[in-house]
Amino acid sequence: MPSYWLMKSEPDEASIEHLAQAPRQTLPWTGVRNYQARNFMRDAMQPGDGVLFYHSSCPQPGIAGLAQVVGEVQPDPTQFDPASPYFDPKSSREAPRWLLRDVKLLRKTRLLTLPEMRAAPALATMQVLQRGNRLSITPVTLAEWQAVLALLGP
Repeated sequence: MPSYWLMKSEPDEASIEHLAQAPRQTLPWTGVRNYQARNFMRDAMQPGDGVLFYHSSCPQPGIAGLAQVVGEVQPDPTQFDPASPYFDPKSSREAPRWLLRDVKLLRKTRLLTLPEMRAAPALATMQVLQRGNRLSITPVTLAEWQAVLALLGP
């Protein structure tokens, strides 16, 4: 049975438009530097899982599209690149600290804004809406996934 996730990305770094224009409409989800988010990718995510593609740290945050996890977990190459803002000098190719999953576009949607999400009773317990939540990847329940789909419409 598939699981569901909300994955945050800053649109100037990787937007739903970037995903739509990428080869095979697939992008590697690089730059995760939080152990809990990394562990979700490593231990819980599986190919076929649903993704709410969320634009964060922008004037209008919200869900901008639907995607799917594809492929197996793999080392994030940005940790080895000294020119990358995600470079980690303590990580090695033999024992990489940071991982990624590839994400494939299912469809762009209208922007489901943070205020709309907060106003939906079915989303009241959604992790991204909780005070102090800073994780870039959070699990989404089946009920939350279905509520988001209903809010987005066809």
